[in-house]
Amino acid sequence: MDKTTLIKSTILQALPAATVEVEDTMGDGHHFQATVVAPQFKGKTLLEQHRMVFEPLREALKEAVHALSLKTYTPDQWLKRNPV
Repeated sequence: MDKTTLIKSTILQALPAATVEVEDTMGDGHHFQATVVAPQFKGKTLLEQHRMVFEPLREALKEAVHALSLKTYTPDQWLKRNPV
């Protein structure tokens, strides 16, 4: 399993209702950006949201990934940023 798929599937296991996009930003397999939209983030601070994503990834990121940038949103926040 490639690292992009590993990151995405790990996040989805922790936050099953989430929409997750993962990008290898440098094309080197070590620097990634994840955008996560999840109803579970409602009422959580940004720090709490990031912890909800990073905690399940702790083992996977230990050796496999050098950097992961996160953007987290509730569905309402996402719709305000990206109106249909």
